[in-house]
Amino acid sequence: MNRRKFFKNGSILTLGTTLLHPFSSIANTIPYKEGTRNKKAKNIIIIVSDGMSIGTLNMTDLYLSRKTGKCSNWLQLYKENKVNRALMDMASASSIVTDSAAASASWGGGVRTNNGSLNVSENGEEYMPLWQKFKQVGKKAGCVTTVPITHATPAGFCINSKSRNAQEEIAEKYLEQKFDLMMGGGDNYFSPEKREDKKDMYQAFASQGYEVVKTRAEMFSASNGKPILGVFDADGLPYSMDRQNNKELLQKVPTLAEMTQKAINAMSNHPNGFVLQVEAGKVDWAAHGNDIAALIYDQVAHDEAIQVAMDFAEQDGETLVIITTDHGNANPGIIYGNEANVNFDSIQEYKHTNEWILNGIGKETSISQIKERVYYANNFALTDEESHQLLRYYTDLQTEDGLYNPRHLPFQDLAKMQQQHNSVGWISMQHSADYVELAMYGPGSSLLKPFVKNTDLHYLMLEAAEI
Repeated sequence: MNRRKFFKNGSILTLGTTLLHPFSSIANTIPYKEGTRNKKAKNIIIIVSDGMSIGTLNMTDLYLSRKTGKCSNWLQLYKENKVNRALMDMASASSIVTDSAAASASWGGGVRTNNGSLNVSENGEEYMPLWQKFKQVGKKAGCVTTVPITHATPAGFCINSKSRNAQEEIAEKYLEQKFDLMMGGGDNYFSPEKREDKKDMYQAFASQGYEVVKTRAEMFSASNGKPILGVFDADGLPYSMDRQNNKELLQKVPTLAEMTQKAINAMSNHPNGFVLQVEAGKVDWAAHGNDIAALIYDQVAHDEAIQVAMDFAEQDGETLVIITTDHGNANPGIIYGNEANVNFDSIQEYKHTNEWILNGIGKETSISQIKERVYYANNFALTDEESHQLLRYYTDLQTEDGLYNPRHLPFQDLAKMQQQHNSVGWISMQHSADYVELAMYGPGSSLLKPFVKNTDLHYLMLEAAEI
């Protein structure tokens, strides 16, 4: 059709209405949850388990059910029919397999971008991120995560950047936008001793009225009347399992649920409401490492944050809670076999992650020491041959920068050895093109269709808040 005729004939009116209100046509076709009809969402909490394949959700629910007798909070919401539920297509502009930057940007900017990009198109066009839109209408906005706060998922809701790797610059952009609460890891991108430009971003935030906190105790005692920057580790936070078994980390590093509760406490008294992104970012890192203990325990941490958000939302009545993931990763699952039940239950006896195991080995480590370390962490014995196989990787360790496994430690080999004892298999160490789970509770949840594109979520949040 001729473009001028299209506009002249008035079709733009229909198109514009659809773009501004993409869910209005289906709003009356989905039953409203009791108590949410005709309400708008004053607050929005979106809780993301980064890199969560459906097998991760499934195994964590089984793990909790078999260990505690209670299923996961996420699955309990399904069982009680408390949420609207959908599958979401997470493809990026450049691939059917997205990375976390393009995934978050699809929600944050409402447009699909290339992998690696944050709300910037291939030709340089920038799209205003969602948290900036909410700030402009007077809401408080914040993010908490278990990876660096400058990482792709929080950044995708907050800023524009051609590259997700520009984390020093992303830290500066957070300050420019004056977000109200940002907490996670990432000292490498704030400390003058670690930044390439030697800028002291802690001082920069403090000079703008932020309370800077670096420990769990400082976070709890921080004033709810001031903006907060919380940075609790150099890079990502420790895995939940390793934290649980280390008294020093227990005292120093808050859990995702604790950060979520602090964020809600700090922003919920604002008359115009707040928006909060919560990310279990190290679920993705664990999947990249085929690290089953890290994966399950950090998914449990995500599940505990769900309960914090739901407790608030059910009492508040004006809060939309969104629970999802940005893509699959490694697609783990329990493999059929006569000993599958017993093998999977053995994970309950694990004390540490594979990251803890492998980072405690060096080329000087003896075979007996490797066997002792694995037995202590996993409660099973490696063979001498398996121990030699692991040790071979340490003769020429790499030290270059890189994501997830820069030293090229034998994560995949160890996972295959563990599979004989825990019956958990993995298809890869990379992202996958899953249609992902999406669940919603509260005002605006009735707008959700059974199958959506990732960019639809951007407009649904605006529609729910009547922005």
